[in-house]
Amino acid sequence: MQSIPLRKAFGTRIRELRLATGMTQEAFADHCGFARTYMSRIETGGANPSLDAIKVLADALGIELSELLKGI
Repeated sequence: MQSIPLRKAFGTRIRELRLATGMTQEAFADHCGFARTYMSRIETGGANPSLDAIKVLADALGIELSELLKGI
């Protein structure tokens, strides 16, 4: 049994949480101060965001880091 790669699982988690807020990818990227293309790469597992970027994502979603990483 092969598990989902960490970056892909993280990106899926970000996408699910973003969609729950009702924000588009572009609006969420703007809210985070990121380029939409970078946000797309995060959500598809193509980017390896830094700890600082992960904290920005959690803050933008209004959740703690531990909640963001839950289940990954």
